Amino acid sequence: MRWTKMHGLGNDYLFYFGELDHPEEWSRRLSDRHFGIGSDGIVTISPSDAADFKMRIFNADGSEALMCGNGIRCVGKYVYDKGYTRKRQLKIETLSGEKTLSLQTRDGKVTEATVSMGKAAVGAPVTLRTAYGEVPVTPVSVGNPHAVSFVARAEDAPLDTLGKALERHPAFPGGVNVEFVQVKDPHTLRMRVWERGSGVTLACGTGACAAAAAAVQAGFCAAGAELAVVLDGGTLRVKVLADHTVLMTGPAETVCECEVEET
Repeated sequence: MRWTKMHGLGNDYLFYFGELDHPEEWSRRLSDRHFGIGSDGIVTISPSDAADFKMRIFNADGSEALMCGNGIRCVGKYVYDKGYTRKRQLKIETLSGEKTLSLQTRDGKVTEATVSMGKAAVGAPVTLRTAYGEVPVTPVSVGNPHAVSFVARAEDAPLDTLGKALERHPAFPGGVNVEFVQVKDPHTLRMRVWERGSGVTLACGTGACAAAAAAVQAGFCAAGAELAVVLDGGTLRVKVLADHTVLMTGPAETVCECEVEET
């Protein structure tokens, strides 16, 4: 079985073209950073009757994710670089709906992509009780669920404690991705993330979109402005339009090709 390891700002996945039996087991096995290849999860790519391609995302714990912003950019690079398509405008079927990709290339390879993520739904801020005290968060959906917490300093974000606790808070029965966001200025957000099903990751594309949408809703940033969302693995460029449509631009990189024996 041939796999390709790719990442968007350090948020790394293993990509496989085709359908898999028991993808949850494959994700748990291969994502292990000591006994597997090591990744935040796996992504399968296959033909689609409704779009150009279909993607499915499985977290490192085997749970299936609805959407992955970094992963979908890598899907665009995968299918273009490997010759499955010559189109630079792609429609990708996901569990959170169809997404549109615009690919930027250099020397015949994709370097980055812009994803139209659809409309963000920003809820009213709520205060949640946790073992670590009361925490105000803003619920946001960008096809998958997020809880955005604005903090004074993102570097001090309690990812392993409060992030982990909020992921399974009763307010989010299906679990939630947790973002700790510092507003540096009206055009710059510093964000750290605890991803549902994967834990601490270097970047989260949907999380960056959720953070930007929450910041615009709160009046920290302006609709239509390009925002730099600075993550541990690098920077994404995000625009939240007046109709709440979110556009995300960032890189996609290939790490290596892998062969795995079926056992």
